[in-house]
Amino acid sequence: MDELRNDIWTRLKNGVINFDEEIVVEAAEDVMKHSLNIYESIMNGLVPGINEVGRLYESGEYFVPEMLMCSDAMYAGLNVLRPHLKQHEPIINGQIVIGVVQGDIHDIGKNIVKMMFDVAGFKVYDLGRDVPLEKFVEEQLRTDSEIVCISAMMTTTMNSMSDIIKKIKAKNSNVRIMIGGAPLNEQLASKWGADGYAADAPNAIKYAIKLVNALKELTS
Repeated sequence: MDELRNDIWTRLKNGVINFDEEIVVEAAEDVMKHSLNIYESIMNGLVPGINEVGRLYESGEYFVPEMLMCSDAMYAGLNVLRPHLKQHEPIINGQIVIGVVQGDIHDIGKNIVKMMFDVAGFKVYDLGRDVPLEKFVEEQLRTDSEIVCISAMMTTTMNSMSDIIKKIKAKNSNVRIMIGGAPLNEQLASKWGADGYAADAPNAIKYAIKLVNALKELTS
C-alpha cells in the first residue's frame, strides 16, 4: 500500500511540475479509487509539486507561462479532491486577505503562497499587486478575515508595510498580520508590529494555521 500511495503522490507532484493536467487528474482520481487520505495526498503530492515550480521559477528555469500552466494543473487536481475533503479531513476554517504593496509588481511569490492557502482550505481574497494601503484595510473590514498577508519584494516598497499594519490594527486589534518577501525578516516583522513572518510558502501555511487556531482560542 505504501508503494501504491507513494506512486500516486509522485504522479500528482510530477504532473504539476510538468504542467500535465491529464496526469494530475488521473492521479487525483486514483486517490479516490484507492481511498487514500485526501488531505495527505494534497499536502504530499500537489503541494511539493507547486513548491518545486516556485523553485524552478526563481532559478530561471521556468517563466510566467510555465507558472500559469503548472497552476492550472494543480487546480485541476484540487478540483477533483477538495469536494471530498470534508468527508475525510477537517479543513481550515479561516479567511485570508493577501496582496503585494503599492509600487511593487512582483507577485509570483504571492501567487504561490495563495495557491498553497487554497490547498490548505483557506478562503483567500487576493488583492493582486501594487495594492494601495487603504485597500488592505477596506478588504479586511469587508471580509472580516482573520489574517492579512502582505508581500514586498523591494526595499523601496517594504517600508509602507509599517503604515498598513498600523492602520489595520487600529480598525481591528484582533486581526493577525503576516508579512513576507525577499528583503524582509523576523526582526522587521516584530519592529513593525506584524504577528509573523514567513520565509517561504510552506512556512506561510504553517504559521497561518497557528495564527487562526490561536485567534479562535482567544475569542472563544
